Amino acid sequence: MIRKFKKDKLEVRLYEDRAASGSDAARCVIEKVQELLAVQPQVNIIFAAAPSQNEFLQALRKAPLEWERINAFHMDEYIGLKGNAPERFGSFLYNAIFGKVPFRSVHYLNGNEQDITRYSDLLTQYPTDIVCMGIGENAHIAFNDPPVADFNDPYRVKVVELDEACRIQQVNDKCFATFADVPTHAITLTIPALMAARFVYCIVPGPTKANAVYNTLHGELRESVPATALREHENAIMFIDQKSGSLLAGLDV
Repeated sequence: MIRKFKKDKLEVRLYEDRAASGSDAARCVIEKVQELLAVQPQVNIIFAAAPSQNEFLQALRKAPLEWERINAFHMDEYIGLKGNAPERFGSFLYNAIFGKVPFRSVHYLNGNEQDITRYSDLLTQYPTDIVCMGIGENAHIAFNDPPVADFNDPYRVKVVELDEACRIQQVNDKCFATFADVPTHAITLTIPALMAARFVYCIVPGPTKANAVYNTLHGELRESVPATALREHENAIMFIDQKSGSLLAGLDV
């Protein structure tokens, strides 16, 4: 680790490169899961699906955890893709971790409006202990893009229209071949649903996230920069590398 600092309540850790940030984030999550399992029968974790999470998920799935005591969820899913489509976030997470370790249960979003009630009920039944997430290029968290983000959202799960910048990012991340291929709508957990977690670990590597990291840490707390919600969470850590943190150089953070 190169540096550690705080912005409001949010702890930020800066690393040499994305591999170091991802592996240390995994270490922190592993230690927290072990700590929780020592005092409670199960742990409930929500995962993000994005290339930015690759190093973190690769390190996490190698951990000798009591996976059979962990319930897994994910935070968003496209509407309109076939159930077996490789672009689905459920498919990503199956290949990255859900299909790699023996979770007690895995709860997928299906990408339809029936998920609103079903998944809201699941979040009540399994209160979230840990969220493992990233930040989008437009500073979205899950699919809470600036036009639809609501820090006081009355819902836990909702249908959203995806912002153009968000859809462009999916092409830049090579998740879709063209902009026209990217669905226009999705199901997402809301910001209050994510921030209800007891612990949040936010992994944000890479040069394309530099503006989002800067705006998250130096902007006003506002819904036009959804990730600023992290600065009000009591137990959140952001893991960045030199590329995503490049605009912070020389600043009093």
